[in-house]
Amino acid sequence: MTKKIVLSCEKCGNRNYSFPASKESATRVELKKYCAHCNEHTLHKQTL
Repeated sequence: MTKKIVLSCEKCGNRNYSFPASKESATRVELKKYCAHCNEHTLHKQTL
């Protein structure tokens, strides 16, 4: 079973995106993605 990375919006905290984790990733992922709740592109950070 592969691990998943879950991204949550920095502004509202809504968990919007998930995708399979790569094995060599040692740092937490930060991406600018669209949040439907905020209706804008915001920074999304990896949650635990």
